[in-house]
Amino acid sequence: MKPLVLIPARGGSKGLPAKNIKILNGKPLIHYTIEAARQVFSDNEICVTTEDFEIKNIVEKTGLKVPFIRPLELATDIATTQDVILHAIKYYNQIDYFPDIIILLQPTSPFRRAQHIREAISLYDQEIDMVVSVKKTHSNPYFNLFEESKEGFLEKSKKGNFNRRQNCPIVYELNGAIYVINPKVVKSKLISRFKKVKKYVMDDESSLDIDTAFDWKIAETLIQNINS
Repeated sequence: MKPLVLIPARGGSKGLPAKNIKILNGKPLIHYTIEAARQVFSDNEICVTTEDFEIKNIVEKTGLKVPFIRPLELATDIATTQDVILHAIKYYNQIDYFPDIIILLQPTSPFRRAQHIREAISLYDQEIDMVVSVKKTHSNPYFNLFEESKEGFLEKSKKGNFNRRQNCPIVYELNGAIYVINPKVVKSKLISRFKKVKKYVMDDESSLDIDTAFDWKIAETLIQNINS
């Protein structure tokens, strides 16, 4: 296996400014993901991709070198994760490293552990497009999710005759923690059009993805409970 582990960390964040380097229980948020990655991979297989020099400096205080600064056009609200992946692959190909598996770890998932990463990778093979981490959703389109009709009335998002949520089909939502991606497929097909996708299920606590100030408060509470 020739892995490339990508940790995408842009400086701009509207929901929670500078969240990737915000201090959580004494250390920058991104350090949690770096620590988990280092338990599975060597430093030369891990790439923090960022356009922000402050993030670069904070990352390199851990001893992990940031190999390049991402172009600013790949750090806007309209830049896609796929754009960031392809840019990193191109860089590593130019230095004669040709990964056969991409592991993308978002720095906003501080409770994702090394064991989660190993288990997700164990589900991957080169015949599929991606393994993605998920959690069971508490909002079910068969039961308590609705869309508005043309007449202005609420209708269940997915038709079904279910009187109890427990009887509905299980529905999963992406938690943003782990993406194990086939590099050949990501070069030729949009991620949103991947068909051969396997799930890796995580629990609610490990799945916390920090995007807002409210998420941050939850993370602080979880950290306190873990350390108490």
